[in-house]
Parts: sequence; structure tokens; C-alpha cells
Amino acid sequence: MEHGAWINGSLVYLAAAVLAVPIARFLRLGSIIGYLGAGILIGPWGLKLVTRPEEILQIAEFGVVLMLFLVGLELEPQRLWALRKPLFGWGSFQLFGSALLLALGALAIGIDWRLAVVAGLGLAMSSTAIGLGVLGERNLMATTSGETILSVSLLQDIATIPILALVPFLALSAGAEGGDGGGWLGAAKAIGTIAVIILGGRLLLRPALRWIANSNTPEIFTAASLLLVVATASLMNLVGLSMALGAFLAGVLLAESEYRRELETDIEPFKGLFLGLFFIAVGMSIDFAVVLAQPLLLTAAVVGFLVVKAALLWGMARLVPIPKLERPVFVILLAQGSEFGFVVFQLAAAAGVVAVPVSSFLIAAVAISMLLTPLLLVAADRWWIPLLSGSKRATQGLELNQPQNNPVVIAGFGRYGQIVGRMLFANGITPTVLDHDAEAIEALRKFGWRVYYGDATRLDLMRTAGADKARVIVLAIDDIEQSVDCARMLRENFPDATIVARARNVQHYYELYELGVTMIERETLDSALMSARSTLELLGWQPHQARNLALRFRRHNVAQLAALAPHRKDEARLIAAAKQGRQQLEELFAIERQQATERQARTGWSDVPSEAAPKP
Repeated sequence: MEHGAWINGSLVYLAAAVLAVPIARFLRLGSIIGYLGAGILIGPWGLKLVTRPEEILQIAEFGVVLMLFLVGLELEPQRLWALRKPLFGWGSFQLFGSALLLALGALAIGIDWRLAVVAGLGLAMSSTAIGLGVLGERNLMATTSGETILSVSLLQDIATIPILALVPFLALSAGAEGGDGGGWLGAAKAIGTIAVIILGGRLLLRPALRWIANSNTPEIFTAASLLLVVATASLMNLVGLSMALGAFLAGVLLAESEYRRELETDIEPFKGLFLGLFFIAVGMSIDFAVVLAQPLLLTAAVVGFLVVKAALLWGMARLVPIPKLERPVFVILLAQGSEFGFVVFQLAAAAGVVAVPVSSFLIAAVAISMLLTPLLLVAADRWWIPLLSGSKRATQGLELNQPQNNPVVIAGFGRYGQIVGRMLFANGITPTVLDHDAEAIEALRKFGWRVYYGDATRLDLMRTAGADKARVIVLAIDDIEQSVDCARMLRENFPDATIVARARNVQHYYELYELGVTMIERETLDSALMSARSTLELLGWQPHQARNLALRFRRHNVAQLAALAPHRKDEARLIAAAKQGRQQLEELFAIERQQATERQARTGWSDVPSEAAPKP
């Protein structure tokens, strides 16, 4: 019977998602609104195909855990350290500023102070699943607003344990006996668990993954990837911490490992399925009995807390500062309620801090705010963002609507792409240029550049840009992950076009190289060699000799990178090969210095100044 129920439940969820999401995407409402609508349709207030959504919600929260793990994989520890100011600064400003304003508003209308505190903290949180999901869907994670939203979300995850610990104390303040120090013990357990995850990740994770990878069994590596996420999440849950925070820490610890891409590939499909199930469960959890009983009061509550949070967030966006055209998305994604609010209000009801009907009312307000978020984003795209850019047609004029047939397509027109574009224009070649920064495009167009707004990782947009007719596609995107994704899509769909790619570093170079891209230029190599040439000339080398040495070094370096590519996941062989390559270069230059000395003895002419040149 249980087996049959499981099969029937899977059939219902999958069928609802398959039908609702494509319809929502066709109507340009986004996939999240499709999942939420599917949940309402099959839930207790729709077709009643599912009657206990809270059980599904507990399972579906694993999607949020997987998403935070993948976000952590994209954040190397150095980059996470660079986010410490927005994380603890702006994250605290948003969370506690919103909670304070909401609590004061509740007190002003005569609500009990304990309920005001619980409501303020629960409503101040923002949905991590919707926020980061929309950022990924819109390719905004690397923007100022994306990094700030990520920082706020992480701070909220960190704040979960003190908030959950505060709720029982509020119950105690109503007349129960004092605590027994369990709060301090819980905090010590939490700190110890985080330390275990960090130390274990540093010392054990990479050797364990290397051992599993050497088994050459892909399905076991997939199982190990899921085990890693489940284990860290369970460990954090055991001590009352956010499971998503534990998964995020595990992701960060593996962000610099050689298995990062394999982990992403294995986890991504599961993340999408569980996140979809999560949004379906949120749709099912909306208690329409509460909505129908007090529709005006509930509407006032939802509008009230959204407006209060939005006002604070708009001021915060100006202070950060966040680019003007990114502010609407930033405000909408952080103004909504959070799935964590469900936990806070249910715990408060169980502890006796608030009555059960009040808890249901607040949960309904949070769920409706999450349901409204995709709709508000659609409205912002159509009216608010065009209004901020000066006119309703301003952003429409930036979009690429007509098919192009130029011989070159440039994806990314920042500091790197602009130099490529200027060189081509100077030689009578007109490329099709794409960039995803609307404000930068507006500025470039004022100087006469014809740049179109769009995400170069989208297949349909690249077809419109003429990638299927172009002879060369210049991949100048600065974000490494987007660059690799774009290169993969281009190689699969436009094999006849030659890709000339920009690499931010050696790791980026290898990822592009493994995709079959051969025309790769590291963005700092030539500028560093020019500095080396200038240094040699200032020390007395002849200009032509300094130039030849730089060119020879460049050829050797590029050849060495290609030779090291097969060994880049074997650290010992990589180090040995790198040392051998450096020794060969030094021997080559030593021979050339010897030949120059012999040439000076015969002719009296030397390319190398004796007072500056190292002795052979």
C-alpha cells in the first residue's frame, strides 16, 4: 500500500510540474510561479490530490540544501572572505532593521510585545530558495545585487539558531521557570559542529573524493556527492543549525578542488527536482480557510510588511550602492517572506508564545508573499525597470530582436571585449556585440557603440545574434562559470564557428581547453610580458632582444600549459612537470646567453649588457 501511495504521489507531482511550468513560462511568468500554481491546484484547496503538504515540505527543503551547496562551490574561501563586510554588515542591517521596524509597527497597533518580536523576526527573513533561484535563472549571481542578496541570505541562515533559541525564552518570559543553561550548551555544540565540518573538509574531503574517483565508477561518485551533502546537512540539523548553512560550508571547502565541476554536474539535476517540489509544497501549504475568513486583514498584513521591508531595502540599495536598474529585483527578492518563517511561527505556536490561529494567519501571509514575488518581478520587468531607465522603450531598444549575420559575435563587452571590438571596428569589421549589463550598455551607446542587451548563455539569443553564420565567436565574458557554460553551449550547437576565448586564470584556461576550445588567451599574460620587456630594456637589453625573449617565453608557457593539461588533476605529476618545464626554460635562456657572449667575442656586438645580464 505504501509502495502504491509513493508511486501515485510521484505521478501527481511530476504531472503537475510538467503541465504547469511550461504554461507559466509560455505566459512569461517564470517557472517558480508555475510550481506554486501547480501546488495550489493539487493541494487541499484545489483538486485535493494531496492533503498533507507539510510532510512533502520537509522532504522538499532538501532542494534548498542542494542549492546552497552549489552556491558554496562557486565561492572560493578568498571570495567568501571578501564578502564578510556585506554579509555581517548589510546582512545584519537588513535582518535586524526589518525586524525592528516590523515589531515597532506591531506594537504601535496594540499587539503584545512577544507576538510583535516573533512576527518581526519571522517576517524579516527572505526566501533563499526563490531569491537564489531567480538570480540563477536570470544570470545575476555575479552582479552587485546578486552578491548582496547572497550575503543577506547567508546571514539569515547563520541567524536561524539564535532566533529559534529566542522563541522558547519568550515563552519563559510569560511565566515559566528560568532556563538551565541549555542555550549556552547549544551554542557550544553549534560552534563545535562548524569547526568539525571545516577541519574535516580541509583534511578528509579531497582525499576521500580522490579515492572514490579512482574507482572509475560514475554512479558511485554521484552517490558520494549526495552523501556529502546529506551528511553535512544532517550534522548541522542534529545541533539545531540550518541544514542549508552546513551544505554551503561543504561547498565552499570544495570550491578550489579539482572535483568541483564533477560535483556540480552530479548535484544539479537533483537540486532542480527538489526545488520544484519545494515550491509545489509551498503552494499546497497556503491555508485558504484563513484567507477567506479574514481577507482584508490578511491583505493589509501582506501589503504592510512588504512595504516596510521594501522601504528599508530601497534605502539600503542606495547606500551599498546597487546599480539603479538592479534595485527593483533586489528589493522584490528580499521583501518577500521566507520558508524559515513557517518554522518560526510553528515553533512559537508549539511553545505557547502565539495562538495557533495567529500562527496560521502569519504562515498564510508569508506564503502569499512568496506567491506574489514572481508576479511582482514580471511587473517590474514590464513597467518599473523601464521607468527607471528613462522611458518604457529604453530597455526594449537594447534587446536583440532582429536576426544578425555579421562574421564575428562578441559575447561580453567589458574592458576585455571593448579592446577586441575597437580593433575590429578600426579594420572595417562590424561584429554583433552582446552584454548583460544594461547600465553599461546605455553608457556605451552614448559613445556610438551598437551593443545589445542579452545573456550569451541562451541558445535562442545566440541564434538571433547569428552564431550559426559567424566565422568567429569572441568569448569575453568575465564570469568564469558563465564563460564555461557559454563555451559548452557554443561547442555543442555551433561547431563550425571558431571560438576565441578569454581566460581569467589557468584553471579557467583548462576548463575551456577541456571543452575543445583551442584559441584561448589569458588576460594578464601579455600585459605581464610587456612589463617584463620594459624592465629588461631599462636594465640595458636591446629592444629587439627583449621582444624576442618575451615571445620565446610566451611560446614556451603556452606549450607547457598544453602539456600539463592531462595531469592537472594529479597534483604530484603536475608539480613535477611544472618544475621540469621551468628548468628547461632556464637552460634554454642560459644557452642563448652563452651564444650571445661568444658572438660578442667574435664581433664586438652583444644583445645582452654585461653589467645586467646574469652570468651563464
